[in-house]
Amino acid sequence: MLPRVLDRGPFRLLFAGQAVSSLGDRIVPVALAFAILDLTGSPTDLGIVVAARTLPLVMLVLLGGVWGDRLPRQLVMLASDGVRCVAQGLSAGLLLSGQAHVWQLAALQALYGAAQAFFGPSLTALVPQTVEPAELQQANALIGLTDNAASVLGPALAGALIAILSPGWALALDAATFVVSTFCLALMRVDRAPALSRSSTLSDLRDGWHAFISRPWLWLSVMFFTLYMAFAYSPFQVLGPQVARASLGGPGAWAAISAALGAGALAGGALSLRWRPLHPLRVGFLSFLLAGPAMLAGLAAHASLAVLLPLALVDGVSGSLFNALWFTAQQSEIPAEELSRVSSWDYLGTLALQPVGLALSGPIAAAIGVSSALYGAGGLILLLGLAILAVPSVRNFTARRDGSSPINRVNT
Repeated sequence: MLPRVLDRGPFRLLFAGQAVSSLGDRIVPVALAFAILDLTGSPTDLGIVVAARTLPLVMLVLLGGVWGDRLPRQLVMLASDGVRCVAQGLSAGLLLSGQAHVWQLAALQALYGAAQAFFGPSLTALVPQTVEPAELQQANALIGLTDNAASVLGPALAGALIAILSPGWALALDAATFVVSTFCLALMRVDRAPALSRSSTLSDLRDGWHAFISRPWLWLSVMFFTLYMAFAYSPFQVLGPQVARASLGGPGAWAAISAALGAGALAGGALSLRWRPLHPLRVGFLSFLLAGPAMLAGLAAHASLAVLLPLALVDGVSGSLFNALWFTAQQSEIPAEELSRVSSWDYLGTLALQPVGLALSGPIAAAIGVSSALYGAGGLILLLGLAILAVPSVRNFTARRDGSSPINRVNT
């Protein structure tokens, strides 16, 4: 039996477009990595291209939130998809023609990152315009499920395309996914959310900041993830493969752990389709306390795969469940005319310190040892989790169960 929310025509189109686009997004990291390494063989050049993509995203995401509240969100997303389609299409063309240079790919990926900054805040705010308030968690869970499935299938598809054809063809497929997403968005019919009154961009940014900071449950949770992504998740990304190579048998072990995380994420998405806890943030952060430190401690102790795979499965469940609960909380509690700007602060907080954490994980491990660094990251999650759960507005945050919401009703 299909989830009821798929009966909504606008959401069905949004869901289909995002499912295809998410698959393309997961192809890109593998395709870009091999494209640059084939081109120059330099990890430094790869770092330059990845940084060129990330920096505009961080710099422009708040502006993306302003535009998402000023303009029809559907239009903002269509423009973003169009720009990203062009960026990836040109990147693919350069690689396939044999004319690509690192500076060209860096410039095109910077254009991609700039466009992506406008997409995310508008997507978060558009979902409530496609479903009824009581259906928000189910809608977020379905979008999360497709994203998690793409995280498993995308790298495998990228590897097959690169092995059979070339990285350029993998990027061309990503460009094609944006055509599908654009087509789906263009067919959607939703009521326009209340627009901002005309004012300066600085004023809109300031109002968005006030709307964000006026909700302690929101900004404190975002602060948790700023620190978590930088100093807990980044060591996992950087040091986990090193542990796999040193004590678990090599890349195959890390691939198995990654697959277990993906399988857990799918299970977490399925769980969030049906479970609506009364206190969603309490459940979400408790799941982090259960899963994250255990996974990091298992890696730090050089546990066997028989131990690490179940831990990874639980970790994947917790992350996917939290995401569905988190986006639903924002969409249910924040008025439509503020939602893009407020969610842009969430995006910024998640990204802000992650490059720092990625850069520092290696040097810290070199100074104190890989195991100590991983134990430290796990201990940090415990401390942060206990601290955030001590905040009454987070711990006692209550889900709306009657379908009431500050967000406009939608077309069917």
